[in-house]
Amino acid sequence: MIEVEGLHFSRSDGSVQTPILQNLNLSVASGVNLALLGDSGSGKTTLLHILAGLLSPECGSVVINGQQLTQLNDAELALYRRKIGLIFQHYQLLECLTVKQNILFQQQLNFPGQTPENFEQLVEQLGLANKLNALPTRLSGGEQQRVGIARALINKPQIILADEPTGNLDQARSHQVVQLLIDLCKEQGINLVMVTHSQQLTEYFDQVKVLANGCFE
Repeated sequence: MIEVEGLHFSRSDGSVQTPILQNLNLSVASGVNLALLGDSGSGKTTLLHILAGLLSPECGSVVINGQQLTQLNDAELALYRRKIGLIFQHYQLLECLTVKQNILFQQQLNFPGQTPENFEQLVEQLGLANKLNALPTRLSGGEQQRVGIARALINKPQIILADEPTGNLDQARSHQVVQLLIDLCKEQGINLVMVTHSQQLTEYFDQVKVLANGCFE
């Protein structure tokens, strides 16, 4: 569950403060998927980074599954980040590693030598079972994004935060990726928060919020 109340965030350029998010309130029930719409510069990615514990707001409350993020120290934030999955627009795959190694990269840092019990089922669901030994450069954009989804889901996170994961895909692949991502999150009871510019993709989501000038419309 996600609860945000009275959130403010500004960027500082010398003596000039530029407000990015202003008095933001948000409530997302457990297992619900949320689409964040808005123009570039509206604050979507900033909000995502705050939910990920990568940025701290100036004031306001951010509670994720009972944890008040603004009260966590650095070590506690690091533990919190292990419970979330991040999906990026530009995939962020390591080109020197195979598909399997990319999927398991973070998991292997935490549990060296262990392969999660959900690995085989997950790669099968994502259509990657026959690509595990391939390098990312040999994959299509849609396949690379599915690797990113697998990497985000492999540790069974409580929440998935996706920053325009279909931004580099054509319309057909975008719909396929979003439908697959939502199905997998619903199957596992995971909250999904996805930033997108596409009004069409919002039809798949339980909840849609539009950000404009740092506020929800």
